[in-house]
Amino acid sequence: MPDTPPHVQVNVQEVRTRSLAAREILSSLSDAMPSIEDLWARLYAALADVPQLLSEISRLSSLLAMVRRDRANLAAAGRATLRADRDGEPDPLYYLRDELRAQGHLPPDSWGRS
Repeated sequence: MPDTPPHVQVNVQEVRTRSLAAREILSSLSDAMPSIEDLWARLYAALADVPQLLSEISRLSSLLAMVRRDRANLAAAGRATLRADRDGEPDPLYYLRDELRAQGHLPPDSWGRS
């Protein structure tokens, strides 16, 4: 059964575009109404968080994709191990050891392969 993730519900590029538009509007409004300078400063500060949040979403999405790939590879290795055992292969755990080694959970084998 495939492990399909829910897709990120945030359109990062659209959020970035709207954030830039909001900053432009805010700049025009603050020029037109300088008497509420404190309010404008608070709004600027809130909008300044958007790029950092978008970067974090992108970083976490990439990390999640990597973790999901590793998990899928481990599941495939587990299934291959079970099938190899059922088929009477001489070293059914090879598939699992190989994947664990590939993901860095085991040291390189005696031939120096990672």
